[in-house]
Amino acid sequence: MDIEIVSEGLGFAEGPVEMPNGDIVTVDVRGGRIMRTQTDGLTREIASPGGGPNGAAIGPDGALYVVNNGGFPWSERSGLIIPVDENGSTRPPNFEGGWVDRIDPETGDIDRLFDGLDGERFLGPNDIVFDRSGGFWFTDLGKSDARSMDRGSLFYARPDGTGLRRVASNLTGPNGVGLSPDGSIVYVAETNTGRLLAWDVVGPGEVSGSPKIMMATPNHFDSLAVEADGTVVVAAISHGICVLRPSGEIDYVEVPDVMTTNVCFAGDDMQSAYITMSASGRLGKVRWPRPGLRLAF
Repeated sequence: MDIEIVSEGLGFAEGPVEMPNGDIVTVDVRGGRIMRTQTDGLTREIASPGGGPNGAAIGPDGALYVVNNGGFPWSERSGLIIPVDENGSTRPPNFEGGWVDRIDPETGDIDRLFDGLDGERFLGPNDIVFDRSGGFWFTDLGKSDARSMDRGSLFYARPDGTGLRRVASNLTGPNGVGLSPDGSIVYVAETNTGRLLAWDVVGPGEVSGSPKIMMATPNHFDSLAVEADGTVVVAAISHGICVLRPSGEIDYVEVPDVMTTNVCFAGDDMQSAYITMSASGRLGKVRWPRPGLRLAF
């Protein structure tokens, strides 16, 4: 696929989401900023929550809901700025935990919704998706170092600051999260294992039983999106984009960046795929062969 570069200078770009007018919002994990790329190609900062904003979604009120990992240490390796220090740790000095913000996309006003559950701070929230009831699922990936790694969780909450619950725990690097077209399945991509997990959804924020392993790869997975037919599209960092078809067939799409971190579908026909290329700080656009799933809001 030919990739059109839509915007550059976005920092460590992640979390793309289409706004109602066609603009694309991205987060800058390293810079602690929320960026908006207009349809004319101009890019501007719309909010500065600090920490490490990692994923974003539009809620039922039109606001942006942003999960924040609390920040990373950064170091240079082979000319790349990556979210890990010289000793192999992703935990920054004086780390206190991550959080979830509500951000007004017009004014940039920020309201803190959650920073933990039952007195325990989040380890490092990573990705977010709303369901059609108006609640949202989000992953809490956590941090790691050379000898240990946090075990992450899947959470659910309401945008009014209520209903926070832990849905699943003891996950190995839970990163991308998405829902099937009918909302009956919630998917989580694990970074460290290269697995795509799937739970049956029995109600808002409720799942049944243990997750199914939809695929297990040698890749490191990041965020994900879902197509209208149920195909799951996972950013696979140095391996571009991994595509799991309903038939079980797995395909890959090459991306000209060593850190492909996220993808979202946009446009009137939902066949414009916007891809964050974090190593180069760019936002790319490709014509996708099938329509993506239109999100709840």
